[in-house]
Amino acid sequence: MDSCLGNLELDTPPASHWPTAMPYSRTQIGLAIGAGVLLVFAFFGYLIWLNNQGPVLARSEERDPLSGTPNSISLNPLRDRSSEQAANKFIRAMRDGKCKEELADWEKDYRSKYAKFICESEAQHPLISWQVVDWEDAPPLRILHYRGKRYNAPGQKGTYKDLFSVTMDNRTGEWVVSKYDAIY
Repeated sequence: MDSCLGNLELDTPPASHWPTAMPYSRTQIGLAIGAGVLLVFAFFGYLIWLNNQGPVLARSEERDPLSGTPNSISLNPLRDRSSEQAANKFIRAMRDGKCKEELADWEKDYRSKYAKFICESEAQHPLISWQVVDWEDAPPLRILHYRGKRYNAPGQKGTYKDLFSVTMDNRTGEWVVSKYDAIY
C-alpha cells in the first residue's frame, strides 16, 4: 500500500511550535473586568428603568383613520399581565361558543339585550385571532383594545379584520370584564 501512495507523512510541527497562552497585562485584565461590570450595571439599570415605566412604552405615530387607534404599540415586558390574562380568558370563551356562560351576569341587569346581541353576533362572526393594539388605564378601569381576525357571516367565504375592546374592572382586587365593544 505504501507503494501506491508513496511515503505519505503528515507534517505536524513539533510540540515546541504550538502556540502558548498569551500573557495578559494587568491593564488588559482590569479593562476586561471594568467592561464586564459596566455591562452588568447597564443591564440592571435598564431593568430598573423598565420596572418604573407604564405598560405601554411607545405608540406609533400612524393611526387608524376611523378609530384613532395606533397601528402598533410597544408593550413593557415587565408589565402586570393579570388584566390581559383575564381578558384573553373571556375572549377565548367567547370564541369557543361559551358566550352565554360568560355573560350570564349581564342577563340580570340593564345589559341583557346587549348580551343577547353580542352572543348572536359572536356566533355569526367568530374570532380566529386577536392582538392588543392599545391600552388605556383609568383606575379602577382598564380598556384593552384589540385587532381581531373574524370569519365572515355564515354562507360567505373568507375573513375580515376589525377592532374591538374589552373593558376590565378591578374594584374587588380581581380583573372582571365589565364591557365588550365590537363592530360586526
